[in-house]
Amino acid sequence: MPSHDLEFSTFPNGHFVDLMPYQYGREACEPGHAFGPARRTHYLFHYVISGHGTLMSTDESGLRTDFDLAGDEGFLIFPEQVTTYVADMKDPWEYVWVEFDGIQVKESLELAGLSPSRPIYRSRSTELRDAMEAEMRYLVTHRDASPLHLIGHTYLFLDYLLRSIEHLPAQAANRLQDFYIREAITFIKENYACDISIEDIARRTGLNRSYFGKVFKAAVGKSPQQYLIGFRMTKAAELLKLTAMPVAEVGQAVGYPNQLHFSRAFKGVYGVSPREWRKQSARV
Repeated sequence: MPSHDLEFSTFPNGHFVDLMPYQYGREACEPGHAFGPARRTHYLFHYVISGHGTLMSTDESGLRTDFDLAGDEGFLIFPEQVTTYVADMKDPWEYVWVEFDGIQVKESLELAGLSPSRPIYRSRSTELRDAMEAEMRYLVTHRDASPLHLIGHTYLFLDYLLRSIEHLPAQAANRLQDFYIREAITFIKENYACDISIEDIARRTGLNRSYFGKVFKAAVGKSPQQYLIGFRMTKAAELLKLTAMPVAEVGQAVGYPNQLHFSRAFKGVYGVSPREWRKQSARV
């Protein structure tokens, strides 16, 4: 390999809100090669493949800290953070990087324990770390792929990054659980009138159905299915009491196109049929 080898690509046209990649790259540095001081507009993650180097970065208070890094470690640069990074003189590093941003990126990274004062990545799982590196290399070498294809692999990179973090502080772990529950409940509130499944809700949180169900029940006291049905029936009861909509239309408005299924679900929660509940509530 040449003494200094650089390859990178920028993301093609397109704009995505939840996760937006900007560029991918790989660099095998010469001894002492430096970049910075500089400020970035977006998040920039470097994974060190081999060799050594030093990151000089500012924390939330603007104070500078130096971090020495080696192969299988990484570092995250935050928007507007002043950083410089330098390759070792004797054993210069080679790294891959991804620059990205998005509306949920900041909270996800914070929940994983990364911050300007804690920018160093160390993995708790060799398997997840290797998968993350593979996705980063894939992005660098598939620059001609479609935007959606690249977006998909950027999601995989971020997933492996977050799941491979060496440790989650207890407070961060609790906050991460709260984040999952908040995402799930928001999704239910926004989509209860549609034909959604528990798989759809779990997918919104990024968890598989089985693990999502355990996390949700531990936090809420109900299974996701029980919560979804209860939420829909509460909305149905409001419509039955406050409007003159036919029962079939009420059922459709809360996600039950089949009136029989709606009536059974309603009776399972309130003990009476929707028609009977409407009569009883009218007398109150």
